[in-house]
Amino acid sequence: MAGVSGMATPLRVRPREDAALSVRLARSATVREHGAHLRTSEVHDWLARRRAAHHFAVERVPLDALEEWATDPVTGNVTHRSGRFFSVEGLHVTVSEGPVREWWQPVIHQPEVGILALLAQEFDGVLHFLLQAKMEPGNPGTVQLSPTVQATRSNYTGVHRGRPVQYLDEIVTAQPGSLLVDVLQSEHGSWFYRKVNRNLVVETTGPVAVGDDFCWLTLGQLGALLREDNLVNMDTRTILGCLPTAPLGGTALLRDTELLSWIAGERARQDVRVSLVPLRDARGWRRGERVVERPDGRYFRVVGVKVEAGSREIGRWSQPLIEPVGMGVAAFLVRDIDGVPHVLAHARAEGGFLDTVELGPTVQCVPDSTAGAPPAARPLFLTEVLDAPPSQVLYDAVHSEEGGRFLGAENRYAIVRAGDAVPADPPPGYCWVTPAQLNALTRHAHYVNVQARTLLAVLNAGCVPGM
Repeated sequence: MAGVSGMATPLRVRPREDAALSVRLARSATVREHGAHLRTSEVHDWLARRRAAHHFAVERVPLDALEEWATDPVTGNVTHRSGRFFSVEGLHVTVSEGPVREWWQPVIHQPEVGILALLAQEFDGVLHFLLQAKMEPGNPGTVQLSPTVQATRSNYTGVHRGRPVQYLDEIVTAQPGSLLVDVLQSEHGSWFYRKVNRNLVVETTGPVAVGDDFCWLTLGQLGALLREDNLVNMDTRTILGCLPTAPLGGTALLRDTELLSWIAGERARQDVRVSLVPLRDARGWRRGERVVERPDGRYFRVVGVKVEAGSREIGRWSQPLIEPVGMGVAAFLVRDIDGVPHVLAHARAEGGFLDTVELGPTVQCVPDSTAGAPPAARPLFLTEVLDAPPSQVLYDAVHSEEGGRFLGAENRYAIVRAGDAVPADPPPGYCWVTPAQLNALTRHAHYVNVQARTLLAVLNAGCVPGM
């Protein structure tokens, strides 16, 4: 079958090893109270000990006071003196539909491909994953459960002149037979320009020396922890969202070829034009000594921080961060169709996407930014999510986004059973798909956005029984 963007096989045709892996993952997801090395109830105390073991400090400073960073006098772009890491530039976007058809904004331009990787190993016949207690300057609570390896190319090639990244050799030298997941995925298309990370899970059978800031956890333990706010970081969640899972059975509303055709049609239908521009030319934004922001204070601002972190490869640095205004909402509406659970996916066009649109949650927005807007300008289905009675809310937790680039960026993630007001025949841009179909799409790049992958991680880890 000729698919979209080079996808050459039907979604339901899985390699034999994927089918076997899905069984192993399902078993790991049932082990929730304790793993081979740590009880789930002990994780909070372990994280507290790791926080206490190192000195962490984050101080706001003016953008003009950032060490090793400079503002270009011509473009206004904020760049690192090495020319590496990332820059803050301007973005001009025009779209063919929606309440706002053209805008300018600051954006993070980070052309390097980062590595997000989990080491996996079986203990007593149960698959475990090696998690890291990692500090990021933008994290609520500072330290969260991160992947075994979470590093930009500049970091792991030593541009910062710091300590080497632990376990990097085990990841980059992995043999093909040990790769359980290996796929390029996008990050936040609203704040990054075409940012891509390589998401990996590498299984090892040999002895692994576990550092003080690392621990082995089962998928079920991670599922239990995903029920809590701000414990499992975004980079861990995106990897977990790419794990292959077995479908529950039954028939999807759309055949896989029909789903791929629908995605292709959405990419062809939506006209999205994007260009990088000098930051000083980003209309509607102003640069002060301390921040880049809108005069009306909406959406987000670019701020500076000075960081001290005893557990990181380098103990002291400064950098810009994007600080959003208000908490976001990212939610799937779910409905059984002919006895099979389906989620309502939205083909979202975001300025930073490489391929026009990716499938996102039913609702993905910051409600405060739409306050006072006429009903036609409010996101579809937001009311159905926010006003859902507790009996229809299957999952609800607050998780922060990438703490290495965003300051205090939080979303309320929810999975909500659709009520009678949600149409069985959705409006343009929306489609009922099974979680298994979305999960199969994550085996390929640029189909499922990072917010939807968090919700898939929740499902993959068994947080919502029967889905």
